[in-house]
Amino acid sequence: LSEENLSKAIGRRGQNVRLASKLTNYEIDILTDKEDSDRRQVEFKERTENLIKSLEVDETLGQLLVSEGFQNIEDITKIEGIDEATATELIERSKENLIKEKKEISKKLKELGVEDSLINLKGITQGMLVLLGQRNIKKLIEFADLSSDELIGGFDEIKGKKVRIEGYLEEFSLSRKEADELIMSAREI
Repeated sequence: LSEENLSKAIGRRGQNVRLASKLTNYEIDILTDKEDSDRRQVEFKERTENLIKSLEVDETLGQLLVSEGFQNIEDITKIEGIDEATATELIERSKENLIKEKKEISKKLKELGVEDSLINLKGITQGMLVLLGQRNIKKLIEFADLSSDELIGGFDEIKGKKVRIEGYLEEFSLSRKEADELIMSAREI
C-alpha cells in the first residue's frame, strides 16, 4: 500500500484489519510499498543463498534461478540460458543434497526421540516431525490428542478477549481439513 492508503486500509483504531482477520480467520499484516519491497529483497537474498549452498552454484546462477521463479528441480530445464549439461549437473546435485538432508533430518528425529509410529503416519513430513519433536510431541498417541487449532493456529477466548494461538505446524500452511485428516488418521491407528 502507498503511505496515503495505509490509514484507510487499517481503519479507525485498526477496525478494518480486525474485521478482515475475523472474517478470514487469518492474521493480516498491512505493509507499505517500501516495507513490501524490503521484505521481497530479503526473501530474494535468502532464496539465492539457499540455492548457492544447496546446489553449489555461484551467486549469478543462484540469482537467475530465483528471478526465474525456480521452485523445484524439474523446472530447471525450462529456464532460458541454462544448457542441458548444466541442467543435468544441477539435477544430480539437487538429488544428492536431498538425500543428505533426509539423512540429517532422520538423525535429528532419532536424537529428539520421535517414535516410528509417528514418523510413519501418512501425510506427515520430516519437517513437520522435527517441529513436533521439538515441542515434545514424539508419540502417535500424543499427536492424536491434538486439535486442528493446535496444529494450524486459531483463536481462543481468554478472560473475555480473543487471543491468537500459534499452531505447531502453522508454517506449513495446512488447511483445517488437512489438519483434521492427519489427526483422524492418527486416531484410527
